[in-house]
Amino acid sequence: MKSVAVVTDSIACLTRELAERYQIEVIPINFYAGGKLYRDWVDVTPSQAYELFLQDPASFKTSAASPEDCLTAFRHAVKRARDIVCVTLSTRLSSLNNSALEAREMAKAELPGCNIEVIDSLTATPAEGFVALAGARAAEEGKNLSEVVHTVLEVRDKVHAVIFLDTIRHVYRSGRIPKIASQVGSVLNIKPILTVAGAVYFTTAVRNHQHGIERILQMMRDKVNNKPVHVSVFHAYDLEEAQKLMARVAKEFNCAELWLAEFSPVMGYACGTGTIGLAFYTD
Repeated sequence: MKSVAVVTDSIACLTRELAERYQIEVIPINFYAGGKLYRDWVDVTPSQAYELFLQDPASFKTSAASPEDCLTAFRHAVKRARDIVCVTLSTRLSSLNNSALEAREMAKAELPGCNIEVIDSLTATPAEGFVALAGARAAEEGKNLSEVVHTVLEVRDKVHAVIFLDTIRHVYRSGRIPKIASQVGSVLNIKPILTVAGAVYFTTAVRNHQHGIERILQMMRDKVNNKPVHVSVFHAYDLEEAQKLMARVAKEFNCAELWLAEFSPVMGYACGTGTIGLAFYTD
């Protein structure tokens, strides 16, 4: 049995292969489509969720994971390790961290002897995934709870995420701009570029796809220079464009790690299909 198991949520956009390889337990975030409840990662794939979204965007709504959802993940994780580190998406984006803290209190009686650390990743997307991965890799090396937490916090301070939206039409769903502004922006073909650092921030906008791709690549270049970089390319229902971007990243950067992820539909519902992004950090 390992000393530490890592738990995260489906907004971290980890591939199933990575989650299984490092035995990371994933808390599914809930969403509704067509009046039916689905669990991200469990009931449908991201691609299937985006198909539901495209069929009826107005019916697509999200619902945060409950303390019981988090406790279920803790029950599974403790079968593999004595202690748990739970990495959640930013508290400025969701109440999940609070649910995990409530679950930790519930676990005191049910899982005696298990120490649970709940850590706000201050981010989302595969940037959060990298924070969880760092903890899981440290745990695999045999590090104890305090050492795994230290590693998680180190990587948390390094990760970046840039997101290029193909349309501004659905951004009003985030509550950050009025619906009418989204509609006007869509007519004008404005394509926003966002960053995630605690919250989601509007950085700039472009008028065509190629300019957007060049801009997010330059934003990463400005951060990493020629250093070895861990990168995830992620997309919302646009695998072909993501693969093209991944090929450019592999060619133009010194990649210590590079993997492709699907953007969680729980965030993608406010960004729209065609969204593409980069999550990265340097050692």
